[in-house]
Formats: sequence, C-alpha cells, structure tokens
Amino acid sequence: MNLFATKSVDQLMAEGGDGSHGSGNSDLKRTLGAMQLVALGIGAVVGAGIFVLAGTAAANHAGPAVVYSFILAAIGCALAGLCYSEFSTMIPIAGSAYAYSYATLGELVAWIIGWALVLEYAVGAATVSVGWSGTMVSILKSLGITLPQQFLASPWDADPGLVNLPAVFIIVVITAILIRGVQESARFNSIVVAVKLTVVIAFIVLGYSYINTGNYTPFLPENTTGEFGKFGWTGVMSAAGTIFFAYIGFDAVSTAAQEAKNPKRDMPIGIIGSLAVCTMLYIMYALVLTGIVNYKELNVAAPYALAVDRMTGLPWLGFWMKLGSLLGLTTVMLAMLFGQSRVFYSMSKDGLLPKTFSEIHPTLRTPYKSNLILLVFVGLLAGFTPISLLGNLTSIGTLCAFIVVCIGIIVLRRTRPELPRPFRTPMVPLIPGLGVLANFALMYSLDSLTWTAFLAWMAFGLVIYFSYSASRSHLQNSVARSSGR
Repeated sequence: MNLFATKSVDQLMAEGGDGSHGSGNSDLKRTLGAMQLVALGIGAVVGAGIFVLAGTAAANHAGPAVVYSFILAAIGCALAGLCYSEFSTMIPIAGSAYAYSYATLGELVAWIIGWALVLEYAVGAATVSVGWSGTMVSILKSLGITLPQQFLASPWDADPGLVNLPAVFIIVVITAILIRGVQESARFNSIVVAVKLTVVIAFIVLGYSYINTGNYTPFLPENTTGEFGKFGWTGVMSAAGTIFFAYIGFDAVSTAAQEAKNPKRDMPIGIIGSLAVCTMLYIMYALVLTGIVNYKELNVAAPYALAVDRMTGLPWLGFWMKLGSLLGLTTVMLAMLFGQSRVFYSMSKDGLLPKTFSEIHPTLRTPYKSNLILLVFVGLLAGFTPISLLGNLTSIGTLCAFIVVCIGIIVLRRTRPELPRPFRTPMVPLIPGLGVLANFALMYSLDSLTWTAFLAWMAFGLVIYFSYSASRSHLQNSVARSSGR
C-alpha cells in the first residue's frame, strides 16, 4: 500500500469531465456563472461572522478589538484564497482542498483533509443553524409569539432545553432546496444574498447614529487573569481563530468548480471577489455592533438581533433587518451543505466512501442520497450541540484545510511546473508560505478542548480509512494491479 500515491492532474480532470457543459464523464451539470459564484461566496461568508460569532468572540475574547480579529482572519484567508484560485482554475472539479491534496500530497493526506472538511462544512452548517434559531425566536417574540424553552436549546446550553427544533427545521428545508437542483439553489441564493447585503449595509449606516462611544472603552480589554485568549492581544488572536470559519465562503466556491460554466475565468472572480467584499463589511459591522451594545452583553446566539433591538424608534426597520439576517444565515447553510455534499461526492468516486455518496438523482442531477445522510448528521448536531463548541470545531477544520492547500501550491509548482495555470498565485513560495504560518497561528490560538475534539475526530477518521477506505480505494487497487500484487 502506497499511502502517499497521488493522482495526476490529467487523471483528476478526466474523471471530472472535460469542462464543457454536458460533455466528458461528469455527472454534475455546468450551470453556474461568475456572478452566481460570487453570490455563492458572499452567501457563505456574510452570515455566520456577522449574525452569530462576532458577538460571542467580542464577549469572550477580544471586546471591541474584535475588529482586529476580523482583519487578522482576513489576512490568513487572502493568502489561502490566492492558492485556492490557482488550484480551482488548474483542477476545476468538485472536491476543493480534498482533490487538490490528492494531486500533490497523496491519498492519506487527501483523506485527512476530506475528513477535516466535514468539520468545516457539516459542523459549520450546524453552527449557523443554531444562530438561525436564535434569530427566529427573536422575530417571533417581536410578533408576540413565545415558544417553549425546551424546544429552543440543546441539553448542554447555558439555558438548557430538550432539543433545538428550529435549528433542525431549517436544516430540513435547506436539504430539500439542494436536492431540488443546483440551478434552483443558486437562483434562490442570489435573491437572498441581495436581501442580506441590503440589511447589513442598512445596519451599518443606520446603526452609526446609535453608537455609544463609551462602549469602546476599553477598546482592547486587558488580560487580567493571565489565561491565554481571555482578552488582551492573545484574546484578539483567539477571537480570530474563533471567527475564522465565517470567511470560508470562497472555499465553498471552489467546491462548485465542476459546475461552473467557465471555471478558468469564473473561479478566481468568485473566490477573490467574494472575499474582498465581505472583509470590508465585516470590519464596518464589528465597529457598529460593539458601539451599539457593550461587548460584555454580546455572548448570545443572535447578537445582531440584540443590537437591532437597541436601535429604538425604528421598530418596523428592526423587524425587517432581523428577517434579512434570518435569510442571510439561510444562504450560509445552503453554501456549506452544498460544499459538503460535493466533497463527499468526490471521495465516493475515488472509492474512499460508499457509492451511496456519489449516486446522482436521474432527473434532478444532484447527489440526493448524500444530502439525505447529511440531513441526519447535521440535524442531530444542530439539535443537541452548543454553538460555542460547534463554531471552534468548524474553524480548526477550515484552518487545517487551508494549510494543506498552501503547501500543495508549493509542491505542485516544483513537481509539475509545466501545467497551464490560468491564474497564478504570486510570489511562490513566499505567499503560500506566509499562508501556512498565518493559518497555523490562528489554529494554535484555539482552546485545548477544541484541539482535543479535533484530534479525536481525526483519529476516528484514520480508523475508517485503514479499516474501510484503503482496501476499496480505486487508486490503491490500481497501484497494486500495476505492481502485480
């Protein structure tokens, strides 16, 4: 067994189809244009960081200086995003970092990254569903409707319940949309993204007049306990690691490469364009949020809704802004569950997961069985897991994938310098090298519980690989046949 056997880029491209609509051997349809890819990226990026995690990161780690955390996270993302852009134009197939590492670092690393991407996408969707639930509860309260607490929280939340039913409900709805079809999902996403951007910009513009500058003092609260990550500059780093997953929209764009009409042109536009737009919005939003509400009060599932409630005199606007944020969180889950099903599709096509994950609906042309399996897994996480643990697990899985993609660019530049690269990452190996350092620093800043859960998850993944996947791997079986074993 050669654990570091790689697939050639030519082989990956042949398995993914030749890039033309309806041609090659691709089961997935090429229906997405550049603007739909940008919308997909914005749909994933603008949402969790703004509507969910910015508040908890400020309350528990950085205070108003959470704006610095957003800048640090954006730098790590930008460095990785340049590497993703090169890979997505060179290997425009489903699978994202999983497929890229298969071509550069070998099957075992590809499996590890594919397994880490479960934390990025599936667990990320569960995280956002909890924030969606908190926002929905706030909207219902404004209409005079109060739901029983036992159906609004997990048993391990600070204010415990039996199950978070609204979070489970929205996962069911998103799954139904994804099964219906990619084009329909993209159309729904584009409409909702327009609404979401409108309410975010409205919050920034109108919320400016409600800022209490006293809430900015101290802007960077001191670390008085000596504990890493509890305010001070270590708190800024820790907050950056926590909110990092809010930037993973461009990664979700890369999973759609096999369904892009013109991936060589459209993928860099979708990846870099969505990241640039969203970074500016995050910075402005963080300043307004912590100006309206004191950071000590922001440790809630729906900090955006709390801030809107403080904007007195605009009750009608507040309701529509909450509704817009609710729709915004919906597109985040759409992008994450879309990305997860495409990663599983690629792993299944390679024999590393059961064939069920790559079975395509005969008329809808979507991996519907994979979507249904994800519905069960993500639904359970959404209903029974606290948001703080979910968010950090998503971040650490994302950072792990980003590091491998940056390393992969350096490796492939040395091993296959002749390959056509419609988009080239500048200053290699400097840019990807800095990407590795920046993302590892953010990864290191996460707490010990997150690291323990991450290592346990990866160990579980290795057990599955060696007990199931390695013996069924198409690549391993091909290597064995060619060597006469």
